[in-house]
Amino acid sequence: MGPVIELMAIEKRYGAVPVLKGVDLRVSEGEVIGIIGPSGAGKSTLLRIVNQLERHQSGALMVEGERIDPYWSNRRLARLRAKIGMVFQGFNLWNHLSAAENVMLGPRTVLGLNKADAAERADTLLARVGLSAHASKYPSQLSGGQQQRVAIARALAMQPRVMLFDEATSALDPALVGEVLEVMAGLAADGMTMLVVTHEMQFARQVSSRLAFMADGQILEDEPPDVFFTSPKHPLAQDFVARVFR
Repeated sequence: MGPVIELMAIEKRYGAVPVLKGVDLRVSEGEVIGIIGPSGAGKSTLLRIVNQLERHQSGALMVEGERIDPYWSNRRLARLRAKIGMVFQGFNLWNHLSAAENVMLGPRTVLGLNKADAAERADTLLARVGLSAHASKYPSQLSGGQQQRVAIARALAMQPRVMLFDEATSALDPALVGEVLEVMAGLAADGMTMLVVTHEMQFARQVSSRLAFMADGQILEDEPPDVFFTSPKHPLAQDFVARVFR
């Protein structure tokens, strides 16, 4: 089997400002790729290109062997995004819907599930993230960690092939970070293919199959965690590791 996701020489600019400079990355089924590096490296932009919330100007994006045209119709791009779940820094829940209704919305409106089947899926997924007792609560009644776990359940409800996490814990109080990382680690253990932008280095080291270190719009190293953290090769990676363990 080929890679689930493949980026080849991806370039992205905002006006005249280059953000990604010829990025290459292959992601096989079941891999967890930790994307790490300093702020402004292009990590979040890379994730947004994978599910085409941002369009790349050159290079090739392949999803399950199909080359993605950034100028596809919105309907065709929506079918692509149904394969790729994304969890953002902010929770982005619908405040007027309960936790269960937030999880049910995508399967009903995009996948065409009936209400009973969507409700059953929501029940299963809220149980998976430890929120069965909170299914009827609205976002304002939930902690930040609980809201982010609802967001994860909502993404999983589309039965994606790949999950993208963009600093999923950065908006949380430190006391709540662990409960979200625990859910993410469980997904990795279950074999979910994941791309994870994170500043949680211990999590990245323990859970990732590989670490893609980004700086200045490029992936400078792509190594297993133990290799990266013990013998980084690029000077910027060496400096990053030294700062992490200072």
